[in-house]
Amino acid sequence: MSVIKAKPALTGLLLAVVAGTAACSGSGAATSAEKQPPTWHNTQVNVVSRTAVGAGIAATTSMRPDGTLETVAVDLADGRKLWAYPATMRGRLPGMGVQAPAVVETGDGGGVVAAIEPSSSGGREAALVARDARTGARKWVRPVHSSFGPQRCGRYLCVSENTELARARVVVLDPAAGEPRWRMPGIAEVEWSDDKRVVLLRLAEHPTLEARDAGSGRLLWRTPVEQALGPGVDLSGGWAFGATGRDLVGYVAPYTNPKTKATSTFGIFSVRLEDGHVNWIRPSVVRVYPSGSPGYAPVVRPVDAQGQYGGFALLDAESGRVVGQIGTQQIPGTGWWLAFPEQPTVLGFLKHNTTGAAFDLATGRAIELEGRRGWSFCVTDPQPLRLTGITPSGFYSVAALCEYDLATGKRVSDGTAKPPQWFTGSQDGWRLWRDEKGALHAVRDGSGTRPGMYGLA
Repeated sequence: MSVIKAKPALTGLLLAVVAGTAACSGSGAATSAEKQPPTWHNTQVNVVSRTAVGAGIAATTSMRPDGTLETVAVDLADGRKLWAYPATMRGRLPGMGVQAPAVVETGDGGGVVAAIEPSSSGGREAALVARDARTGARKWVRPVHSSFGPQRCGRYLCVSENTELARARVVVLDPAAGEPRWRMPGIAEVEWSDDKRVVLLRLAEHPTLEARDAGSGRLLWRTPVEQALGPGVDLSGGWAFGATGRDLVGYVAPYTNPKTKATSTFGIFSVRLEDGHVNWIRPSVVRVYPSGSPGYAPVVRPVDAQGQYGGFALLDAESGRVVGQIGTQQIPGTGWWLAFPEQPTVLGFLKHNTTGAAFDLATGRAIELEGRRGWSFCVTDPQPLRLTGITPSGFYSVAALCEYDLATGKRVSDGTAKPPQWFTGSQDGWRLWRDEKGALHAVRDGSGTRPGMYGLA
């Protein structure tokens, strides 16, 4: 599944694990002054990555009809398209999904959007390009050989470089001028940050979480993932992280070595952001999809030593305690997909075009299906994106959720419902999501900032 924090491109593999507004204007975006909370819908994009928010704009990676990529910025207030420039991927792994641009505010009311762009000279050359968030004007350029893409890390930009080479490193840059602040050897991904600290996952044979001072790179604490889950962790199966506020909750998926047939160590765990102390662990459980971030309403299934799956459990992200569950004897046969309502305390089993099942996780009891709706994947057999000039292939777009009537197994398509917060997450009070046609939707409901199924861009 991922080579990410439950990255979008995992969609195809993740699925295997778990067998608005008024008429749009000519610009493709529309707002409604009468509607509260504010909402908009932009059809000018074909979103394939997560979406980053900051400096009054939303930025995402969109796929053009010819299979090339572009970075698109839209006005966060009304969804109006501000600018678009070509984007590419060099050295990113398919399991990580299509990279999102990074948005960093510069402290003067403005901000920059950073993305990997193809070099003007053509060929395989690429560059990290920072542009003014609102105008798209180029501010600075940094050539790159290969990269997983940029990420916001507090007030700075973190970018992995030379990911295809032995001299791979992470460089932390000033967003205004592109000047390096500090660097560290190896490959790492940002899992959490604020203005003072950044927590990175080192992608290595023995992965570690490291907290560093955002401005200087000084090491604050280091916690080996195997200290929490035990020896034998292999990140090839994918990972996901989400913060609860004071803690960081991580999930490492299982990976079966094709040569030895041995399965790696897996499970979910929590560390304290202040000092890296391991708070709790839930070994040998797999995260199910769709579901909330590990840092917000994680839903898991235990797996025994023989590889047999147990029931379903909803965990409290703060304590790791089971707050609701059902047993294997309650699972309604085969041919179902998971579906959750607005609050993931009800577990639905969607059976397309026929009657499914639903359970109250708090009590474990079956509940009446009449009028019961749930959100599940719109597409259960996603196809990889047909990207032009990018190898290897196997990248998927971010999945879309659709609403279903669990009593009939039919899609509810009145066009008014918004996907639940456990899926979209929220950034600065805005919730953004992609529909199944790739259009970008947003609603400002004052929900603060919390991770969704794919974390935060």
